[in-house]
Amino acid sequence: MPNIRIYELAKMLKIENKELIEKLKELGIEVKSHMSGLKEEDAAVVMEVFGLQQNEDIIIAQEKTVEEQKEQKITVEQTQEYQNNKKGKHKKEKNQKQDFHTTEQKQYAIEEKIEEDVTVKYISENPTVKELAEVLDKNASEIVKSLMKKGIMAAINQNIEFDMAVTIAEEFDIILEKKEEKDIMEEVFGQEEEDNEKDLKERPPVVVVMGHVDHGKTSLLDSIRHSSVTSNEAGGITQHIGAYTVQIDGKPITFLDTPGHEAFTAMRMRGAQITDIAVLVVAADDGVMPQTIEAINHAKAAGVEIIVAINKMDKPSANPDRVKQELTEYGLLAEDWGGETICVPVSAVNKEGIDQLLEMITLVAEMKELRANPNKKARGAIVEAQLDKGRGSVATVLVQNGTLHVGDPIVAGSAYGKIRAMTDDKGRRVKKAGPSTPVEILGLSEVPTAGDTFYVAENEKQARQVAESIIAKNRENLIKDTPQKVSLDDLFTQIQSGNVKDLNIVVKADVQGSVEAVRQSLERLSNEEVRIRIIHGGVGTITESDVMLASASNAIIIGFNVRPEPAAKLFADEEKVDVRLYRVIYNAIEDITAAMKGMLDPVYEEKVLGHAEIRQLFKASGVGNIAGSYVLDGKFERNCQVRITRDGIVVFEGELESLKRFKDDVKEVAAGYECGLVFKKFNDIKVGDFVEAFKMVEVPR
Repeated sequence: MPNIRIYELAKMLKIENKELIEKLKELGIEVKSHMSGLKEEDAAVVMEVFGLQQNEDIIIAQEKTVEEQKEQKITVEQTQEYQNNKKGKHKKEKNQKQDFHTTEQKQYAIEEKIEEDVTVKYISENPTVKELAEVLDKNASEIVKSLMKKGIMAAINQNIEFDMAVTIAEEFDIILEKKEEKDIMEEVFGQEEEDNEKDLKERPPVVVVMGHVDHGKTSLLDSIRHSSVTSNEAGGITQHIGAYTVQIDGKPITFLDTPGHEAFTAMRMRGAQITDIAVLVVAADDGVMPQTIEAINHAKAAGVEIIVAINKMDKPSANPDRVKQELTEYGLLAEDWGGETICVPVSAVNKEGIDQLLEMITLVAEMKELRANPNKKARGAIVEAQLDKGRGSVATVLVQNGTLHVGDPIVAGSAYGKIRAMTDDKGRRVKKAGPSTPVEILGLSEVPTAGDTFYVAENEKQARQVAESIIAKNRENLIKDTPQKVSLDDLFTQIQSGNVKDLNIVVKADVQGSVEAVRQSLERLSNEEVRIRIIHGGVGTITESDVMLASASNAIIIGFNVRPEPAAKLFADEEKVDVRLYRVIYNAIEDITAAMKGMLDPVYEEKVLGHAEIRQLFKASGVGNIAGSYVLDGKFERNCQVRITRDGIVVFEGELESLKRFKDDVKEVAAGYECGLVFKKFNDIKVGDFVEAFKMVEVPR
């Protein structure tokens, strides 16, 4: 059994882990990583080597000899290769020279002919008639005439298909090709260039804490914050923003205080990757739960290192081995079980194991060799953003590369501005922020989207122009992208057009057994045209995280005996994610089967028209009670449906028999006006009742 780990020995000898591993290899002791163990006798040899000067001299001499041997070997091999290739190379070069003139002349002749006959020009995918005319350098009326000859009536600002544009261009001896659409940000600021090795400097790791509800994520973060308070910060670290930095042995670590899986999905959706290490918190007395599995999936998809913190070790029912056993089912094998996943037993309550966890984070970061170039314009990600009454748009940003300064003109999506002020995680004003540093900035024109990448522009004018271009582009894409999301209603059409090969589904149910039953039943429906894939199955209500996952994967959400959270419902509407709720498993199967055949029945939904308050009652013979009402919002229409509520309880739901304004029957009454309402077969109305007008409309498929 090993007596000491590599990283422990490196710490004792006050050297880097990599240096020790290299030294061990020179001594003929094979080790895999910094977590490997050393036998007692091997450790003694290493201690002796680093303890005695003469042994060091021997090793240096050995290194020199090995290097000389390597160089000698390389020289011999190169000479031999040169001799072998010399003859063949001369022969090849001679043949190439003879063929070159002929080939070049032929190529030149072909190009010259092409240039004489036709011209190649580039255009966007679905150009308007006006754009096509400009590219072809023709009058728009000529293009309209050409389209009319082909039976297409198009106005000057109307979009035409790319194939049609190509056909018209050919009439004018011009070849059209699609213009590659670049990301506006990339076009202006260019892609992240490879930095020179000498410019790179070590940066702190960015850590996100993830896990199931009630497994102690917040308690653990609090323990880390309070255990890492330095002497000059008595009273603890005040968390002003959604990210903060702690110092461990003089080395900083940046923690993101965001719900792990949601942060990961949002970042993945927008193509931004801001975290290096994920700490997965699992309760020792509870084990792996649905959100734990979700967190593992998101962390793996984002490609970050996972460290497992087995929390609540202070509880009598704590069973860390059970947790390790359950984690193996999801591809996380603990390093003390022969795997590569670091598992640290901790207790957030007693603050036990916190130092070891932080040490492991530092260790993993050290092995990852996280470096960035601080001497250039900053780039990074928006962690959180909000609108503050007193300060305007406030954004928490994490600098990933370069250094951010007060006064820098920045752009993040459709938001732009000049940084007026920057505060760090302790609430102190700062002038600049380097790589992996979280800061809160003021001065943006609007609230940016969390997960957006920010760039530092040349000047404020450039930042504004880029933001305006993005707003215009978003407006165009909104119209184009809306029907792109898969829904059961247009599934058949998309299958026919070949857009859908895989139908991705997120399944949420009340119990795990139902999830499996729904999963198996739906996967059996796959056929030659479309394959059904269940990308995530979980227990519990439909959350924003599920909607994010469905949006990123272009999936449909199926809920079985569960409801979506109000926020998730709104988010699903925004993202155009189709959420279907069922109580009977066969209904779900029937709906998907019908959708795949294009035979879904029409769906009707309630559309609220407006609300009114009953303020006075009038009695009329032969009519009954007339409700003198004031329309609060929206409008009331003739023949609409109504719902009367008294103290929040519905007392009547039915038809509106008549709608009057003074003595006249009217078609509608708008907000801010009074009207007389008569309800069909209902007279039990009282002053103070609220009336809601609605109608049932068919949802277009």
